[in-house]
Amino acid sequence: MLETLFCLSVGHLLPYSMSGSNTTDFTNPSTFILLGIPGLEEAHVWISIPFFTMYVTAILGNFTILFTVKTEPSLHGPMYYFLCMLAVTDLVVSTSIVPKMLAIYWINSREIDFSSCLTQLYFFHCFTVMESGIFVAMAVDRYVAICHPLRHSTILTNTVVAKIGLVVILRSGIIVLPYPFLIKQWPYCRTNIIPQPYCAHIAVVKLACADTRVSSYYGLFVVFCVMGLDAIFIAVSYTQILRAIFSLPTKDARLKTFGTCISHLCAILAFYIPSLFLSLMYRFVQNVPLHFHVLIANVYLLMPPMLNPIIYGVRTKQIRDRLLRLFTHKGT
Repeated sequence: MLETLFCLSVGHLLPYSMSGSNTTDFTNPSTFILLGIPGLEEAHVWISIPFFTMYVTAILGNFTILFTVKTEPSLHGPMYYFLCMLAVTDLVVSTSIVPKMLAIYWINSREIDFSSCLTQLYFFHCFTVMESGIFVAMAVDRYVAICHPLRHSTILTNTVVAKIGLVVILRSGIIVLPYPFLIKQWPYCRTNIIPQPYCAHIAVVKLACADTRVSSYYGLFVVFCVMGLDAIFIAVSYTQILRAIFSLPTKDARLKTFGTCISHLCAILAFYIPSLFLSLMYRFVQNVPLHFHVLIANVYLLMPPMLNPIIYGVRTKQIRDRLLRLFTHKGT
């Protein structure tokens, strides 16, 4: 999701070239042109309908999670604090991308100035890394709750939770900070056209007419050494969790304990699996149209923000009960 959802060749862009923008050498272009979904311009209005629906669902769902946790004292615990961080992250990721995307689809507003492009790029990648870190924090919470249940409240105190949250925020902010600074130093002389509806790191780097291996290698470092290590840490945590679950004496106890992890596991799968699928598809599936890559990647961007509040709202009994009481009270 961060770096190589897809790598787009500027060779696809000749029909969209703007006079003078492809051959003039400029260190920092004043604007970039976002194409939306190349080749499907006539269908942009229709394509926008599911994206708008997914965005509204994500906004309403995540605000509902935040409101529910805030107003229900019984939900004031580590798991739900991390869930609130996840909701805020999903709101920022989707809002950093979708409004401009819809403006492209609805009113053909394709231009984005250079500084706005870098700002969008930074927030998008920063909060994506943050989301990965939050899943690690939630895995730690599940590990402590299941493997050390009697010490859960003494290990994960509010102070410890706040420190974990601060580390996750600082890590993502610092790790992604080189992205815009590296991009800003490259000269751009090929084109100012980005063949997708948002600014992403690799898509902008590919427009530079300089040796950008530093940016490319650093992007791969973020993917494999940051998010990859997060995934490994989550896998190790769940290995210990499963060992503890299978050591329980009865089947009912095992199922009940494992049930507390289902929401977290579903959210993790919604975050990591599509990214892996898109990366493998780009590398090993040939002759896939450019618009298919862009369309599928755009769907993936909105899937976790939309699904996470649904997953936790349906699967978490405390949240479900609180929402039922809220709507029942309003109904009477």
